[in-house]
Amino acid sequence: MTKRERPTFEAIRRNIEAVANMEEKHLSSRRTGDKVADIFAAFSGSMTFVVLHILIYGAWIPINLHLVPFIPVFDPYPFMLLSMVVSLEAIFLSTFVLMKQNRMSKRADSRAHLDLQINLLAEREMTMVLQMLRQIGTRVGVRDRSLDRELDELTDETPLEMLAEEIEEKLSREI
Repeated sequence: MTKRERPTFEAIRRNIEAVANMEEKHLSSRRTGDKVADIFAAFSGSMTFVVLHILIYGAWIPINLHLVPFIPVFDPYPFMLLSMVVSLEAIFLSTFVLMKQNRMSKRADSRAHLDLQINLLAEREMTMVLQMLRQIGTRVGVRDRSLDRELDELTDETPLEMLAEEIEEKLSREI
């Protein structure tokens, strides 16, 4: 099946659009400082950044060891100016990267919260569907006694607080 022959699933398309709109809204709502930090963090993680540093430091050191005779030494060994520049760069780059990571972490938390809400809604919907199917089965006289106990558990509301406490207890024992 070619790309043009694939059926379009309207619900999937709407979901993709909704996610894309959420991401666009998130990106456009960033403050100017956040956008600048993102640009610096993205650039510092690129191959261009690495090559640029190889070129700059690859020229700085030979120049200041007086290996390039036609260029005057401006930072003699032990390269104190270079050390200061690298230290300042490290401070700013780590700050920009941390700012971006903090924003990404908040965004991930927001997505996880949305996922949890959707999962809870789906859980509630499935419980209701099972309850309705059980009622339909009872009315039409269809019943499988071997499934009754499991079906009883599944048609009850899921006790979220108890489940969360149990998971927390289990995980704390494993650590």
